[in-house]
Amino acid sequence: MKVPEGAKIELNGSKVRVSGAKGSLERDFAHPEVKLALKNGEFEVSGSLAMANTIQAHVRNMAHGVLNGYSAKLKILYSHFPISVEVKGKEILIKNFLGEKQPRHAKILGQTKVESKGQEMSITGISKEEVGQTIANIKSATRIRNRDSRVFQDGFYVVE
Repeated sequence: MKVPEGAKIELNGSKVRVSGAKGSLERDFAHPEVKLALKNGEFEVSGSLAMANTIQAHVRNMAHGVLNGYSAKLKILYSHFPISVEVKGKEILIKNFLGEKQPRHAKILGQTKVESKGQEMSITGISKEEVGQTIANIKSATRIRNRDSRVFQDGFYVVE
């Protein structure tokens, strides 16, 4: 895999560090069947084909993240009770969801940034996995149980 322009890949044993304009990411790819090498601006993975392709995809995602970043927009929809969202440190408080008195909590992972304006939320970060897991945490926190899903469609929906 060719190293994208603007990104810098450093290799220390099985640890890969990718840095770029938006920051840097580090990850350990220790696996007994895989050998990592950095030669002439090329990142090479040899060994088990499935693991090699997986590691290359992760490094490609890391390079894209430090160069361009990842972002997602969520729309807050409700038909019964108005939902309000508050970001406190590394946690999102979802208030008045289905009229509940206690707020629901969702964890923000890593360097991910969350902004809430009215009925829209914006989630940005340099790690694809952290952005995706933060969205999953929000969706998991607002999962509706013991109610008819055709009637209660309140929640957070990814629109972009």
